[in-house]
Amino acid sequence: MTVPADSTAVNPPRPADSAAAGGSRPVQAGDGSRLADIAVIGGSGLYALLDDASEHTVSTPFGPPSDVVTIATVAGRRVAFLPRHGRDHRYPPHRIPYLANLWALRSLGVRQVLAPCAVGGLRPELGPGSFVLPDQLIDRTSGRQQTYYDTGAVHVNFADPYCPTGRRTVLSRAGDLTVADGGTMVVVEGPRFSTRAESRSYAAMGGTIINMTGQPEAVLARELALCYTSIALVTDLDAGVEGDHGVTHEEVFRVFGENTGRLRRLLLDVVAALPLDADCPCRHALDGLALPITIPGPRDPAEAPGH
Repeated sequence: MTVPADSTAVNPPRPADSAAAGGSRPVQAGDGSRLADIAVIGGSGLYALLDDASEHTVSTPFGPPSDVVTIATVAGRRVAFLPRHGRDHRYPPHRIPYLANLWALRSLGVRQVLAPCAVGGLRPELGPGSFVLPDQLIDRTSGRQQTYYDTGAVHVNFADPYCPTGRRTVLSRAGDLTVADGGTMVVVEGPRFSTRAESRSYAAMGGTIINMTGQPEAVLARELALCYTSIALVTDLDAGVEGDHGVTHEEVFRVFGENTGRLRRLLLDVVAALPLDADCPCRHALDGLALPITIPGPRDPAEAPGH
């Protein structure tokens, strides 16, 4: 399950400490410059040790993203790292500025998004420390803004929420890690954990793992024609699966911390192998649609006009 946030989430964000001389660099969303091709949405532990890192403060029509965006070179690729909850974990799942986050990444030139996350297991064989590469999603959130398109008739295809190219790349680079290929992520509102009855009902409807942040992140990526790949780390068995005690805040933090190194190695290997010019369905999600807004960032040759 997604790591819960602390009570500072309702406070205005503070400027982050800079990893680059002279502080973070301001970037206006939609200025047409390509600063990164790939993004990783995850905590600072995934990029803290990288060299050649610079920070960028990105403004968007939807307010600021969760934090400054750190851009670094990995295997010759420029990669943008954005902490989903903010560096100090100020944003709980239902308060994350999802629209600003995805818009900011696209405005920097990003087209591939890797989205590691902590999840609960809804199957007894998926215990703490397991990795799952979901291929389906069930949305059980409420009250979250789910779209950039509040006017017009813009209906994106979301039958397969995750990028097929990204999923194939993760599986090919897993190495000695066991990664379950496929599964349905149930996304709940949070920030509380599930009751046992809820947990059992999610498993009965076909859920494999449970999470609080995977939606609307996935659909917003699709609405911007971004390739989006979720990599789930199981930190606990959900309440309806195990029998002794419910999920605890401490357990989630502990297991995620114990596996950060394994997740980081996998992500860096995947970044090196992602085909940046893949002509996958995600890139064509907006083809033929009349958009009421202008999508930010430089346009790829394969994209239809107006993207």
